[in-house]
Amino acid sequence: MSSIFTKIINGDIPSYKVAENDHHIAFLDINPIAEGHTLVVPKQEIDYFFDLPDELLSQTMLFAKRVAAGIDDALSPIRTGVIVEGLEVPHAHVHLVPIYKTSQIVALGHSVDVSQQKMQSIAESITAEVNV
Repeated sequence: MSSIFTKIINGDIPSYKVAENDHHIAFLDINPIAEGHTLVVPKQEIDYFFDLPDELLSQTMLFAKRVAAGIDDALSPIRTGVIVEGLEVPHAHVHLVPIYKTSQIVALGHSVDVSQQKMQSIAESITAEVNV
């Protein structure tokens, strides 16, 4: 059975996509812990992040680095944090979380409300800045 991320990759479920190449996709998390919270997902469905073949693992982190640079340019956070937990969806992925203040809660399970209109605007802003 395909993961929800594979369904997004295949276009079966809509997303706020910010970047894509032949092997990866990045889109906004629909339950963000900060405005601009983005998921970076390899298109190959592998459950555990550290089961990714070395080359794909390296490519995933390099893709995430370019997306993080786009987040930084588009949203001007203090920096963009990284979380690799891997428990919520059985498909390897990286969370990129813009950090706007030092007291910000950066924990999965904490969420902020972001309207669909704002999500679309954020996605467009990041997309304009990502160089993949």
